[in-house]
Amino acid sequence: MLLQRIFAAVMLLACIGLALMAWPYQAAFSYEPVGPRAFPLLLIGLMGLALLYMLIRPQPTKHTDDEPALDRPTLIKIGICVALLLVFAGTFEPLGFILSSILIGIPMARLYGGRWLPSAVIITLMSIGLYLLFDKTMDVPLPLGLLDVLEN
Repeated sequence: MLLQRIFAAVMLLACIGLALMAWPYQAAFSYEPVGPRAFPLLLIGLMGLALLYMLIRPQPTKHTDDEPALDRPTLIKIGICVALLLVFAGTFEPLGFILSSILIGIPMARLYGGRWLPSAVIITLMSIGLYLLFDKTMDVPLPLGLLDVLEN
């Protein structure tokens, strides 16, 4: 219990430090409707609230038998997820949002037991739908990458 509270306190201090660093940030130009600092501050705020709850909650977190064990296969899955996210970050600009999401989404779905055809169909539709939602509806520009020839 004490270690959980110490962890929460240290992470809460890190959140406060990150919020203080992010607050004065001003970009030379803004291409998003809410500006460049709103999203990081929102995430830091939500994380800070969760950590504050961890710090003052009355009982420790107890793990049940329903939770998967942190064994070798689980750690391998976590490692593969991290690797896929790094590939996504590296391919986001050159391939564009839609293709990089499909490239990462299908192996991620397969990693967690999805079948090939439903995974491919659902990930493709979600990638296109999310692109249209962000880029067209919310005016948050996402790169098209190789699919840039389809625009206009």
